[in-house]
Amino acid sequence: MFFTKLRRVIKAGFINFWRQGVVSLASIFVMVVALFVIGSLVLSSAVFSSLLAEVKDKVDMNVYMRTDAKETDILALEKSLETLPEVRSVDYVSREQALKDFRARHEDNDLITGALTELDDNPLGAVLNVRAKEPSQYEGIAKFLNTENALGATNNAIIDKVNFYQNKTVIDRLTKMITMGRDLGLVATIIFVLLAVLVTMNTVRVAIYACREEIAVMKLVGASNNFARGPFLTEGVMSGAVAALITTVLFYPLTLWLTNVTGDFLGGVNVLTYYTSNIFQLFLILLGSGMLVGAFSSWLAVRRYLGI
Repeated sequence: MFFTKLRRVIKAGFINFWRQGVVSLASIFVMVVALFVIGSLVLSSAVFSSLLAEVKDKVDMNVYMRTDAKETDILALEKSLETLPEVRSVDYVSREQALKDFRARHEDNDLITGALTELDDNPLGAVLNVRAKEPSQYEGIAKFLNTENALGATNNAIIDKVNFYQNKTVIDRLTKMITMGRDLGLVATIIFVLLAVLVTMNTVRVAIYACREEIAVMKLVGASNNFARGPFLTEGVMSGAVAALITTVLFYPLTLWLTNVTGDFLGGVNVLTYYTSNIFQLFLILLGSGMLVGAFSSWLAVRRYLGI
């Protein structure tokens, strides 16, 4: 009995969806706009997260060693840092490699290269490049380097300088940017979903108004509230599904255009590549959002404006 009623409700919803072509198209158009906003937020959030991940990878903390520091002590300090839960990686740069990199960076500066040739010894010390898992964790690592535990059993002053305090402003701003970006993305998503529900609900209201006499007859002959709601919920789900398919397709020319316009501005982030590699997940998000918003909007419209 239940499946028989369900089949009738779904069939009535399909019939009403095709019969009221203009209203259905209007509902789909509104849903496309709403889902386009939601999809844009999903894509922009992914691009923003990728950009932040790239910036986070480029932010590190350099621990400069004294020129008389022994390599065994430096390697012991490297192991101590690697045991910290906040540390993602530690790269050791020897004195020779540091000098080679310095020469490469200043190969066009004759004054610096000439000064280096006049020196009898390498003026640069070894360097440990430390990368934390999160930018907010660099301060804790810097404090650890100021303790005796960082030096192990040698207890020798091998550290010349830690550049965390010079980069602290940049790291703090990056941390705030990450937190603010996540919060703004969440708030924007909630706001636009609510707007989509309200706009779709008003569009569905037109369809309900056109069928008010039919619903009144259904109520008179003993149809339950759920049976009267059912066709409109089906229409809302269908509108959301069709709108999700259309919106997913529309994102292809948009991402293609963005890729051509932005070029290398976004660094290693390619919007078109991200879209094509995650098109199935994006479609599922839009499909679920569209069906949910369509059904919920229809349910609200029926309940509020027809009193059933």
